[in-house]
Amino acid sequence: MKTLQARPVTADNFAAYGWLASAQSRTGRPINEGSSLRVDDVGQLDLNAAGGAPCLAVFRARARDPRGPWQVLERHRLGTQTFVPLGGVSFVVLAATGDAAPDVLTLAAFVVAGHQAVTLRAGTWHHGLIALQDGDFIVVERLATEPDCDLATLPEAVTLAVTLAVTLELAPVFRDKLANRL
Repeated sequence: MKTLQARPVTADNFAAYGWLASAQSRTGRPINEGSSLRVDDVGQLDLNAAGGAPCLAVFRARARDPRGPWQVLERHRLGTQTFVPLGGVSFVVLAATGDAAPDVLTLAAFVVAGHQAVTLRAGTWHHGLIALQDGDFIVVERLATEPDCDLATLPEAVTLAVTLAVTLELAPVFRDKLANRL
């Protein structure tokens, strides 16, 4: 069984899989009489292919042990998928590139802090939501009459190494639970 080191997500290390939606180090423009800064273009949305339409959904997630094991990935060929945690819920993204199947050489795991959001590129292979705490997520994705979800089973299961330092930094609510298991 292969073990991957989960690392904190950054715009650079996530670029092959999608976009980190963050206002950090970005310029914007003041709005609302100067009480807010609007930062546009923090990622791309592709939701209208083949008759699709934007869908705003809420995923109610239960905390999962991020170590896994994980073996089934999914992809949405016709649209992007954006995960926006509510209430500071941190999560892990396990992703890979690949055409007909996930390219296991590109498998990577990212810990996303509860104040960050990510958008997966159309066609990016990924595991279903791995939340580090119970909580809700706003998900923006393509909705159509025909489902757009391909599944693939990896040749061998993958486990994730999530260091205590990453967990303490990104998921303070979950750290005690995880620390007892490490």
